[in-house]
Amino acid sequence: MYTKPLTQKILPLFSLGLLFTFGCAKEDLTPTEDFSATSAQQATQDGPTVTLDSKRYIIIASGDQLPSDITARAKSANGTVTSLLSEAGIAVATSDDPQFAAKASKITGVRSVVRDFTYQAFDPQKERSADVAANNVNPPSTGDSNPYFPLQWGHTAIQAPQAWNTGAQGEGVVVADLDSGFDLTHPDLQPNIVGSVSFVPGEDAQFRGAGSSHGTHTAGTIAAADNNIGVIGVAPKSKLLLVKVLRDSGSGSFSWMMSGIVYAVQNNAKVINLSLGAAFLRNGKFLNDNGTPNDPSDDFIEHDAKGTQELLVAISKVTSYAAKQGVTIIASAGNDANNGNKDQSLVHIPADATGVISISATGPMGWALNPLTTNLDRLASYSNYGTSAIDFAAPGGDFAYPGSEIVVFKGVRQYVWALDMVLSTAKNGGYTWMAGTSMAAPHATGVAALIIGKNGGQMDPARVKAVLRASADDLGKPGRDAAYGHGRVNAFRAVSQAL
Repeated sequence: MYTKPLTQKILPLFSLGLLFTFGCAKEDLTPTEDFSATSAQQATQDGPTVTLDSKRYIIIASGDQLPSDITARAKSANGTVTSLLSEAGIAVATSDDPQFAAKASKITGVRSVVRDFTYQAFDPQKERSADVAANNVNPPSTGDSNPYFPLQWGHTAIQAPQAWNTGAQGEGVVVADLDSGFDLTHPDLQPNIVGSVSFVPGEDAQFRGAGSSHGTHTAGTIAAADNNIGVIGVAPKSKLLLVKVLRDSGSGSFSWMMSGIVYAVQNNAKVINLSLGAAFLRNGKFLNDNGTPNDPSDDFIEHDAKGTQELLVAISKVTSYAAKQGVTIIASAGNDANNGNKDQSLVHIPADATGVISISATGPMGWALNPLTTNLDRLASYSNYGTSAIDFAAPGGDFAYPGSEIVVFKGVRQYVWALDMVLSTAKNGGYTWMAGTSMAAPHATGVAALIIGKNGGQMDPARVKAVLRASADDLGKPGRDAAYGHGRVNAFRAVSQAL
């Protein structure tokens, strides 16, 4: 992870870090003793890597279910089933036999067998913008008693306070957040946590990494409690099921994510947040896990276009299973500033999977300088976009402001560009700013929880999406457009509709 110092301790009221996240972390800026840092947007980092696992395989059923004897049949093909997601027609297996995929693919009832993929979920941001008018005034609301609520411009953008004032706060809804590790003892999260689990071998759900905690941040945006301590979530009375499917370092396997989705469905989640993913080349160019990254002469580069296609089939089986069980799935669209209308060489997984609602990111530029008039709905500089790729937009933050001025804003002394990012919970009971479509997805997930809560805690995902669509603010070109999809989500309008 690329890091550089921020300058001097500039937050006298409470200790806040700054993290640029692109699906996850890019920069972790820690206060130091001087003001020598260059502007954040000059930082660069290589994009996410996707690696073929040489010994872990995903077995995909030809129908809804795998053969009942798949464990024994896989053993006969020299493999060991390590995870059986029978409800979704998926199994995960390991094998030292390089011919395992070919052998297991011949089992009756098996559509295909592909190698699992390891991916680095946190990717870079690049410049892109689109301006729309805004009106940035919050009414008095329940959020006012939380000290850092005034710094949460994203709630203003989606009219969350107005939604809370109608009585909609997500009560009765369990939201599963699939991410890296979490601060399970954070005072803003602990009141709403109903369970936690890890699918990452060797790591428990508690965040123990050296860097910033991506999972803690997304969880706080969804459902930080209204407890007068720090920040407040979009759905502050919803409950959190925290599911670790990425290492604290931000990498993970898609089989872990699929296992996490099935677990969430089976444990009463009604909304799943996926602030993670990777962009695949459709031609399937990957590094084998026996290879050497960043070596252009490496012999372990492989082309596996079928692997990309079948991975999407596998994940779509899992997401379709979730939808049939009444679970809404929301995912970040990705942070490559990719124009899906012009460049269709990439597949974004899981955002492109069946039934998944894909979210682009918006963010202001210089909000702290003109909080009442600054446009909060610019397409963020890093966000992917494309008419068919984006369902909705939501606040994800940005750091495109070109200056390095420091202001005192809402009692906090900070860089102007830093305040354009999303403030939420962080490790060790703290708070941090992040920017990315990873921050946009939990805003939309929170709105979905408000909608479902108003409906009594149960709602068909197609209906949830229909309400999101009918209530979204139609920004950009009329109708569905490349930047905002059907529009930027609006919590107040969503809960004010007849369901």
